[in-house]
Parts: sequence; structure tokens; C-alpha cells
Amino acid sequence: MTTRLRAPRRLAARLGATATVGVLALSLAACGGTTKDSSSASGEGNTGGEATADPNAPMKKDLKLAFLPKQVNNPYSTIVDNAGIAAAKEFGAEAKEVGPSDASASSQVSYINTLVQQQHDAILIAANDANAVCGPLKQAMAKDIKIVAYDSDTNPDCRDVFINQASSEDIGRSQVKLLADQIGAKGEIAILSATANATNQNAWIEFMKDELKKPEYSGMKLVKVAYGDDDDQKSFQQTQGLLQAYPNLKGIISPTTVGIAAAARYISGSEYKGKVALTGLGTPNQMRKFIKDGTVEKFALWDPANLGYLAGYAAGALASGQITGEQGQKFKAGKLGERSIGAKGEIILGPPTVFDEKNIDDYDF
Repeated sequence: MTTRLRAPRRLAARLGATATVGVLALSLAACGGTTKDSSSASGEGNTGGEATADPNAPMKKDLKLAFLPKQVNNPYSTIVDNAGIAAAKEFGAEAKEVGPSDASASSQVSYINTLVQQQHDAILIAANDANAVCGPLKQAMAKDIKIVAYDSDTNPDCRDVFINQASSEDIGRSQVKLLADQIGAKGEIAILSATANATNQNAWIEFMKDELKKPEYSGMKLVKVAYGDDDDQKSFQQTQGLLQAYPNLKGIISPTTVGIAAAARYISGSEYKGKVALTGLGTPNQMRKFIKDGTVEKFALWDPANLGYLAGYAAGALASGQITGEQGQKFKAGKLGERSIGAKGEIILGPPTVFDEKNIDDYDF
């Protein structure tokens, strides 16, 4: 995990030029894979065929790529997908974003079916539900359409590779530490997640729960995992409900950009400001005012623009035959340099960055 967030001024310029973004947030890579020689790895386990990788193959021109986020009009998803679309332009491909306005489990299925009918070369998906999308994704793969999961993984046999923001373990455990540092590792805490079926959220939460078992966190008690469904108003209401139901609550972790912003908005105008700590995953621009007014002390995120950019190049490499998704294969990802595929088809972007009052003005995304 070597990719680092860029200094704000440079990042702002690059974002303006490439319409890409960066944020912290990690997803579980659940795809099975075996180690093969990078120049002759088979694609079995995904498409079931005997495809081989040619790392020296040229990037095909006029490829058709489609980004399918959990939901459109989500600021985070917009950053990720715009960056991927910009990456596609760099290697001569055509890319677009399509998707549902809600993040329900089955909302992405009809979009996958349409993209298959439109004969896209690759579908890039941030899955709302690891299982609900598998059927149509397998049908796409049977038609030699490459599948790249990013941000939130599908089941292993439903995609070729998974672009993970960072390791799920690092994200989950670091979230607990961030909150513990603010509340002295003592008191009741809650988690405000996105949807109950979100692969990345659930992976992080499992690592949070495991981290809380350590002796140094024996004074912290997780009382509730609530779900705001990545909806601003529902997340706002869930925050209110948590604070009313648990009057002794000392802190909330919200590992979703929609959730942490909504929770901060509620706390900032309530009696709980300065009494209940809030951390999670958010973008600097949406959280800056809450850092400035003392509602939030610190939070984290990866670079969303680079996440989408890496996903775009991975899709191009797959559709061009440079990689098949097997462990050990490598490909060139534009400005991000050479990247390797790890176990279970996972490609990790890099570690998250912690934002606080000292550094938040150094970032603009």
C-alpha cells in the first residue's frame, strides 16, 4: 500500500484537470485466486476459460467501459467515477457512469443487464450487495465482458479483480483507534454504517469488533450498529435516534462519507456537541466546517480520485488481455505506475490519511 494522498494544491490542480478524487475507505476482497506466472496465468475460476495474459499486449482502442456505483449523485461516487472516466480517456477508451438513485440490494441488477445488451467491454461496479448482483455479472462474464469491482466487492466468482481502497483490516482497526484516542478508550460507542449488505462496510465492522476485543479497549462497549442506507436524511435521523436511545454514548464511528457528514450536521447543532466524539470516513471538503467548529476532531479517508483512476486502468488492462486477474500479474496504471494483483484478485490502492485541524486545509476534494 504505497499510494499517498497528494498535497492539497497539487491535488486540487490535478482534480480540476482530471476530475478525479481520493478518499479513505476500505473494502473486503473476497475473490479466490491461485498464484500463476504473470505471463501465462489462466483465468479459470472467473470465466471458466483458459485465457492467458500477455503483459506486452497494447491497450486496445475504443473500448467501452461503464462505472456502476452504489448510487449516483453521491459526492464520493462522483469523484471516483469521474476519475475513472478521465483515466479511460487517457488510453483512448469511452467510459460513462450509470446507476440507481437508491442503494438497495437489487437496484443495480437492471443496469448490469442493460450494459450487457449494449455490449460493453468492461463493467466496473461498487456492489450494494455481494450476492444480488452475481447472477447478471456471471452472464456478463460469459459474454467475455470483464468485471472490475471497486470500493465494495462482489462475491469472488462474480468479477475478475477487486480494487480495494486499502486493506479492510487496516481501515477497520484504525477507525477504532481514532475513536479510542478521543474518548480515552472508555465508554459506550455506536457505529453508523451505510446499508446492511454493503460488503466493504461489513468487512470494516467485523475488524472493528475484533479490534475492540483487545485489552486496551476493554473499557469501550459497542452498543449498536445502525444503518443510514447512505441516505443523508436517514443517517441524520439514525444519529438522533442513537443519541436518544443511549444517553451515555461517548462516540460514534461512521465509515461512510454520507453518514459521517449527516451525523456531524446533527451533532453540531445539538447539546451533544463537544460531548460525543465522531469519527469515520469522509472527504476534507465536506468535513472541513465540522473540524473548524469543533464537532469532529479527526477522521480518515483514502484518495477517491486515485481509486477510480486505478479501476479504469485495471478494466482497460483486462479488456486488452494484459491481465486475467490472477495473483502475481502486473499492469501499468498511468500516473500511478505499475500495479500488481494480489491474492484473491485484489489490487490495493494504498493506506488512508487522517485529517484534523492541522492538515485539513492542505487538501481540496
